[in-house]
Amino acid sequence: MRARAIALLILLLLCCAAPAFAASEDRYSYITVEDIRIRLDNGTAVIHVNYSVDEGTRFIFFLLGKQDLKNKLLKILNYEDARIQRIDLSSADFTVYNASYSYGKGIYWYPSHDFNVVIPSLTVQSPQTTRNFTDTKQFPGGMGFFAERDPQVPQIA
Repeated sequence: MRARAIALLILLLLCCAAPAFAASEDRYSYITVEDIRIRLDNGTAVIHVNYSVDEGTRFIFFLLGKQDLKNKLLKILNYEDARIQRIDLSSADFTVYNASYSYGKGIYWYPSHDFNVVIPSLTVQSPQTTRNFTDTKQFPGGMGFFAERDPQVPQIA
């Protein structure tokens, strides 16, 4: 009888652990990241994240709110000072002020950055160029760019 109970316990533990072993690298808890788009605007990074959440968690969000979802997305992004602008069950928008270093006269450097999960599709867009990456945990090497001119300032001929 005792051997059966131990065998049943081991079988139960294996069934519970199997989903954890099969977890993909683009997944963090109940969130699966689909893509991240970063738009560099002078020293600020405006980040849009598309993701999916497990179906079972939707009811929990309805009852308890989205604070846990916010915390997990901030953990995925790995920016200490990211501010959430908008969030729903499939996408979120963040702003990171001073994400780029300013060298004066409209010259900026956006440094390399590590994420806490693999991002299937990462797009980093500056006023001059767009860089695309697939299946990456980091934005490698950084990127220099020039600030856009303010369209409201008239040009002197």
